[in-house]
Amino acid sequence: MRSDLDGLAEQLGGLARPNVRIGARTTYRVGGRAALFVELSCDGDVERLATILPLFDVPLLLIGKGSNTLVSDAGWKGLCVRVGDDLAEIRVEGSGVTAGAGAAYPVLARRSAAAGLTGMEWAVGIPGSVGGAVRMNAGGHGAETAERLVSARVVDLKSGTESSRSTDELGLSYRRSGLGPADLVLEATFRLAQGDPAESARRIAEIVRWRRENQPGGQNAGSVFANPPDDSAGRLIDAAGLKGLRIGTACVSDKHANFIQADDGGSADDVRRLIDLVRKTVAERTGVELAVEVRLVGFAGAAS
Repeated sequence: MRSDLDGLAEQLGGLARPNVRIGARTTYRVGGRAALFVELSCDGDVERLATILPLFDVPLLLIGKGSNTLVSDAGWKGLCVRVGDDLAEIRVEGSGVTAGAGAAYPVLARRSAAAGLTGMEWAVGIPGSVGGAVRMNAGGHGAETAERLVSARVVDLKSGTESSRSTDELGLSYRRSGLGPADLVLEATFRLAQGDPAESARRIAEIVRWRRENQPGGQNAGSVFANPPDDSAGRLIDAAGLKGLRIGTACVSDKHANFIQADDGGSADDVRRLIDLVRKTVAERTGVELAVEVRLVGFAGAAS
């Protein structure tokens, strides 16, 4: 019997590709494949998918640049959709900046600063896309997306309905939004302030320098755990004596305890086991239950 995935692939034609390794498209660069993969490269691709997908019942996963995602070694047994780098136009109009979902947050930070606008310099340290940043209300260096976001254009891929949603309607909170699993961000508009390009460039350089000095490079997804109120997840992990802890091909960074590194050619399942062990050990030794910030895909018992 043919599956809905087979029928969907047939209807989408060349837009869909089977058995694509999506783990390699994350910053962890480990993990398995998606049964079916679609990369949206133009508005026509979005319209086509939003027209055809509602006719089929398939598991759906949306990813951006994969900077906050860990895909299991078993992969994803449904459709994975990614907004491509071509949907990344950035438009500056007065103090407003509108960016396509595929635009990189560091590029948005630099383009805004060069246009004489201030308020998004901190985004140079977020290695994700505009769409992903809206979905998780990305933040850093004392700021977050919700503070500058005005609205986002969103399409519900399960119904084909497109809408413009204000910041309040997006339901943004700490590293969370009210967007559903089928809600694809197409573009976002930010309201900034007039600034000095030279001062913004200095601030951007300062942030880049700080991150290089204080955070590891390599294969990771940034902070694994959300900071608990009035404390730091990294401090708690360090206090529990877990820096350098290793399981197989994954280890807790010696540079920043809230980063878990994957070895080249390593296992996503090792990373997941280490996440669980760190969380359990910190709870036992400090009494604090850390919340996982990384999105876990394809693991038993994990929401995507």
